[in-house]
Amino acid sequence: MRDDHIGDQLGALFLDVMAQQKDSILARLSIYLGKRVRIVKAEISNDRAEVEVEVQVWEEEANRLAATANDLQSKGARRNAQALFRQALELDPLNAAAATGLGYMLADLEQYTEAMAVLKLAREAGPETAPLMFALGRVCIKAERTASAISYLERAYEIDPSNFGVRRALADLGRKPKPRPSRQEPASPAAALETPAKTHQ
Repeated sequence: MRDDHIGDQLGALFLDVMAQQKDSILARLSIYLGKRVRIVKAEISNDRAEVEVEVQVWEEEANRLAATANDLQSKGARRNAQALFRQALELDPLNAAAATGLGYMLADLEQYTEAMAVLKLAREAGPETAPLMFALGRVCIKAERTASAISYLERAYEIDPSNFGVRRALADLGRKPKPRPSRQEPASPAAALETPAKTHQ
């Protein structure tokens, strides 16, 4: 997503999409994704890049390492857990579970720059969850990137309006969460027809 890369090297992809050469776009994406990831196809719009890739991975082993790392982290063995998360990402560079776990840990260690980069990778590689978006929001708050923090927190709220931490963080930033729709008053069929469905990828 363009909003994930404001101010970094990949963000330049979205500045003038039509004027950029294909080779330049692929080169920037290759640097970002790493040498082990081969780009098959890339489609760039003004707000997002959709990239099809090929990469040889050891997914089961990476998932096991990530699970072990999460267990070690819960027991306070952060150094060993961090090493295992990084090993998992060596085996599977786009492993969302490993990227998420490492990102959460780096945030707890106040290593906000790397935490933000890893959490963005987790968002790109896996499902977009409220806890992940909340974590990105909190890291942006610590990094004094208020506009980005609000954007991530509002997305977290869209996914899970019942998340108290998200609601409180938005309130602390002076943003009042929109009221949750009442279950007793479903929208009329006419209203539903007037509002186009939204899809999120």
